[in-house]
Formats: sequence, structure tokens, C-alpha cells
Amino acid sequence: MSKLLVALSLLAFGFTAEANAAEPTSLYVIKSVNINAPAAKVWDKISKFSDLGAWHPAVAKTEITSGVDGKKGAKRTLTLQDGGKINEQLTAYNSKNKMMSYIIVDSVLPVTAYASTLHVYTNGADKSVVVWEGSFLPKAPADEKTASDTIGGVYDGGLNNLKKILE
Repeated sequence: MSKLLVALSLLAFGFTAEANAAEPTSLYVIKSVNINAPAAKVWDKISKFSDLGAWHPAVAKTEITSGVDGKKGAKRTLTLQDGGKINEQLTAYNSKNKMMSYIIVDSVLPVTAYASTLHVYTNGADKSVVVWEGSFLPKAPADEKTASDTIGGVYDGGLNNLKKILE
């Protein structure tokens, strides 16, 4: 009887290890940019959940589909330059701290379980730093590198253009 229990235990452990190995790893990307402009001016540019296209070159149109701009729970649809769509929901917004967080509900991007935060910090007299960070899982059939590279590219594109617009 004890040999049977040992064999079943080993078999169960093998299935558990195999199942755990198949679970995707949560990924994290953080990017930042220093901008020679006051934090208030930078925040004014990026603070409108209803207008990501005002500073991100990949976004052709932003539309609030429910809720109120700048209020937790607001939903937006981004239409990309290539026609792709991304549906997002605002999960936190703090104008005083110059911060907003949001999640992707549905997207053409190769990620799922995506949550992101944008934050503007003062970095000296008339200078600021913008930090954009996100966590996510790769969406099949994308791999971790493709998912991370895509999000990193989105962040770089937006932050570099923001710097160009504001300096």
C-alpha cells in the first residue's frame, strides 16, 4: 500500500509541476523620459484620458465610450493609425499627484492582463520626468520577448514624442 501512495504522490507532483510550468509569467516594462518642462505643463498634456492621440503618434483617435474623462471607471477606445482598436478602462486618477492607472480590456496588442500607470514627477526647476510602467502576460501565440518588445515600443514611442512636443 505504501508503494502505491508513493507512486501516486510522485505522479501527482509531476502533473502539478507540468501544470505550473505551462502558466505564463507576468512581465513588467518600465520606461521614463526627462523633459525640460515643468511637471504641471507635462501633466496637462498627458492628463486627458480622452486624448492619448494628443501626444502618442500611434493613436489616431481616442473616444470615451462610458463614464467621465478623468474619473475612475471611465472607458475609452483607442483607434490606432493602422486601424487597430484598444479598449481601456481607467482604474485610478489623481491629478494632485499627476498619476493615472488603467487596464486594457480588449486589444490588438499581443498582451493580456495588462495594467499600467503613468506618473509625472518634478525633477528640478522647470524639469520633469515621466514614468510609464506596465505589467502583463503574453497573449498566445506571442512569446514573452514579443510581448515585452511591443509594450516597450509603445512606451518609447509615446515618451519620445511627448519630449519632442514639450521641449
